[in-house]
Amino acid sequence: MKHGPVKVGHLKVPGATLRHESRGSGPALLLIPGGAGDAGMFEGMADLLVEAGHTVVSYDQRGLSRSPLDPPGPADPAAPQDGPLADQSPAVWAEDALAVLDAVSPDEPAYVFGSSSGAIVALALLAARPDRVRRLVAHEPPLVELLADPAPYRAHYAEVRELHRTKGLGAAMARFAQTPDGREPEDTGEAHAELPPSVRPMAARMAANMPVFLEHVLCPFSSSAPDLDGLRAAAGKLVLGVGRESTGQVPLVGPAERIAELTGAATVAFGGGHLGAVTHPEEFAKGLLGALTASSR
Repeated sequence: MKHGPVKVGHLKVPGATLRHESRGSGPALLLIPGGAGDAGMFEGMADLLVEAGHTVVSYDQRGLSRSPLDPPGPADPAAPQDGPLADQSPAVWAEDALAVLDAVSPDEPAYVFGSSSGAIVALALLAARPDRVRRLVAHEPPLVELLADPAPYRAHYAEVRELHRTKGLGAAMARFAQTPDGREPEDTGEAHAELPPSVRPMAARMAANMPVFLEHVLCPFSSSAPDLDGLRAAAGKLVLGVGRESTGQVPLVGPAERIAELTGAATVAFGGGHLGAVTHPEEFAKGLLGALTASSR
């Protein structure tokens, strides 16, 4: 069931213009997309969250889909030589998320959900501005530096980026889908699942975003270090999510479990795997609503 029109806004932030969208009424729930995805990732569960009483908000990250970067000036010596986009920073993207929150919920803290690299952004937001967050769910942030042995994963992602530079997108994605030692991961069916109709309009945008993700997001985000002191201080507002079908996905599940261990934050199992919000939207939405309202540890 659709719950009214989607309101679209465009927000100027330093270096970019963010396209954001909202629907519904009630306490704000900000959904931060990950990877090469955009606000369209959450089409399958947005109305379910609206029906539960939320103003559901999402946006396209800077440089992706419909959130263009400012063009560099013709005589700008600081402009990157390989195009208008340089390696991206979780801290800057967290400032973008805060700007969206300030635009749509200026007077009240909001609920926040982040997926994958969007979970890294969400964690940075919580650590920096816990006053703007009611409860935050970070689903499988691939912060590989928190693993007991991060080196294979760090090298793997660097290899993927280099393959993209030298052999193109197909070779890079084939390697990205493997484990660091070259094995195919256990098939949960997620990689071959057909996109739900509600998410299909995003597919072309996601394909266009993939080079940006591989070149400028994958390595700097996965190798970043979260503010653990800030997360400990806000642990009562933090929930780490892991997919029930993500068993064995060390760079996805391991960091979430480690953050929970280091901060005392709660963990919750969600339906599906890393893309559960897309492939299992109804089950995922129910799990998210439960995680947002459960009592703190």
